[in-house]
Amino acid sequence: MEVPVSPMSMSVVMWMALVTLLSGCAVGTPPSRLNDYVGTHPTPALESLGPLSTKTGRTGLLVIADQTAAEAAPILPDEAQTQLTEQLKERLAHSLPITVEMLIPAEGVQPQGDVKSLLELGKARDVEYLLVVVASATEREYPLMIFLGWNTHSQPGLRRDNWSLLEAALIDVKTGTVLLRGEGRSMATLDRPTAPGINQWYPVIWLRPSGPDGRPWWPPTYEGAPNTLRVVAMNDAAKRLALDLQRTWLEFRHNEFISSRQ
Repeated sequence: MEVPVSPMSMSVVMWMALVTLLSGCAVGTPPSRLNDYVGTHPTPALESLGPLSTKTGRTGLLVIADQTAAEAAPILPDEAQTQLTEQLKERLAHSLPITVEMLIPAEGVQPQGDVKSLLELGKARDVEYLLVVVASATEREYPLMIFLGWNTHSQPGLRRDNWSLLEAALIDVKTGTVLLRGEGRSMATLDRPTAPGINQWYPVIWLRPSGPDGRPWWPPTYEGAPNTLRVVAMNDAAKRLALDLQRTWLEFRHNEFISSRQ
């Protein structure tokens, strides 16, 4: 006996399938790029952080804007990239027992699949530790009906999804050992009409899922809205990266304290 399926039930099933598909895509979007720069290493054990609990060596920060992957989004404008680097320097100083004493330019750094060239760069800059951060992003744009006012009027528009990823590796320049790894992922969307000046509430950017305050961002210009989207998403990824590294460091300190009490 066949059981009839209502149109509403079918719509719910299709919606759930779409959400599951998009969620699965978002987990690995964009794909990891860190190993292409530092090579493949075993997952660092917490014990590898031991030297940082007794002394902090001279550390250099290298931020690489990667655009070598297929379907990579455009990188941040120069000014935004500089601001991101400064933000990372400040956030990571609060997350780890390190003080970044040098910002190392990434010009000429290419993915070679191993850490050798980065070690040479670290030695040339006379740093003990090299904190490598790789920034990458993927974007997709598609048609969308946007609502002007509440539900009184709709207008053809576009939605652009941005998935941003920041990956970090703390490298001991002398030994070539990766002491710590972490990542921060973020997704943001840009909704806008197909032409500028349609409505005061567009273009508009939202983090997905929304942050604690749930507030949107309004880009200063229609033309520059995609760049504002990238800045919002990458800044959020920086926050998440700092929290991920801090979590690992605090876990190490907790284990160290427990061991000292035994």
